[in-house]
Amino acid sequence: MKPPEKSEYQRVVSKNASPYHYMKVCLVLEDESTRLSAVELKQFLITGLKSLFGEVGAALAFDLLKYDEDTLTAFLRVSSGGLWKLWSSLTLLGSYQNQSCAFRVLQVMFSSGLKCLMHFLCDLSLCLSLLLLTESQNVIG
Repeated sequence: MKPPEKSEYQRVVSKNASPYHYMKVCLVLEDESTRLSAVELKQFLITGLKSLFGEVGAALAFDLLKYDEDTLTAFLRVSSGGLWKLWSSLTLLGSYQNQSCAFRVLQVMFSSGLKCLMHFLCDLSLCLSLLLLTESQNVIG
């Protein structure tokens, strides 16, 4: 009798080669009439990074690509390595100007395909700008 053949098990792990992740987030405030400008929102995010990770965290490069002041919804771009830091600080931000708040992460995506990114952002002009920016960074870097 022939012994059973050993089945080969192969584990394949793929690292995400995407340099950036994109986040769609919404800020929920206790007082729904409170509005933040894009500059105030970015400063609030930097403050959260600084409180959790110190000066190094405050230096994390991220971009506020699009922001709707009416819905307090923002599209952020962060390096893939910095995603966990930004997400962590969003989770722990609990007050803005002495009122309770929370960030809701609505969607996270990496930049693997332009079509997916276009669908994600729902704005063709912004997607084209992102594509041109990415291409110019590839040429420069």
